[in-house]
Amino acid sequence: MDPFTAPGLWLRGNLHCHSDRSDGALPPAEVCARYAAAGYDFIALTDHFVGRFGYPVTDTAGQRGNGFTTLLGAELHSGAMANGELWHLLAVGLPADFAPSLSPDFQPVPGQESAAALAARARAAGAFVAIAHPHWSGLSEADAAAVTAAHAVEVYNHGCAVDCDRGEGFVCAEALLNAGRRVTLVATDDAHFHTPDHFGGWVMVKAPEATPEAILAALRQGAFYASQGPEIRALAIEDGAVVLESSPAAVVILAGQGVATESLRAEGGTAWRLPIGRLAASPWLRVTVVDADGRRAWSNPLWR
Repeated sequence: MDPFTAPGLWLRGNLHCHSDRSDGALPPAEVCARYAAAGYDFIALTDHFVGRFGYPVTDTAGQRGNGFTTLLGAELHSGAMANGELWHLLAVGLPADFAPSLSPDFQPVPGQESAAALAARARAAGAFVAIAHPHWSGLSEADAAAVTAAHAVEVYNHGCAVDCDRGEGFVCAEALLNAGRRVTLVATDDAHFHTPDHFGGWVMVKAPEATPEAILAALRQGAFYASQGPEIRALAIEDGAVVLESSPAAVVILAGQGVATESLRAEGGTAWRLPIGRLAASPWLRVTVVDADGRRAWSNPLWR
């Protein structure tokens, strides 16, 4: 689905945050209220789905209204990555009765289902599934490749960036893209509200209406882009170039498979034409928009 030509509404949302139902600082209603006050159209409150906290799929339906909505979800954990650490997976749009995994706490235990199996089970239940904070997790390419049910990779996690300078996931995402996996790219907060870990990364979703069902369908269709602030207003491939309209920016960058990139610079520029040039053989292309303050927006991959 092309969100830039499809009819509908642009909706700003955060797909990753926590409340005091797990390890966050604030009650669920307060988390929702703060995002609504900050101008968000929706959030998914994704408390940690482990036994220590009673395997919560936190109910935020009561916080919907006045132009703000919520999607149910959780951060799922099961099995060990190659480095021995526990897996972290985002699942947005989980049913409230999603069956618990064998995940008593934040350490892997014998007999757990694999992350691949847990992701597949969440996707089969209707969730939008993303690999969370690959840099922070120390995720290997083989780890990521095993989770074939993932719709997306978290390419920017604001909490991980603020708290430990491990907030990016492009190496993981591009390894999957280069292997032919059609994953999308999400930016999130992973807010716990213990530190300034909020309001720093989000998705802009194009949906026909501002309902949880429509937003979730748009996420699964890839009808969104990720941002720290800049807007992507139009994006298309035309006559050997990527044509882009944005909010005022300083730099735009076109990347694809391999090391080659193309870029343009123009302080305050809003209309751009990036020749595909050296990227002509790449099966996928993506665009980064950088504003004067260094904040970025990232398109989902354009498959050719």
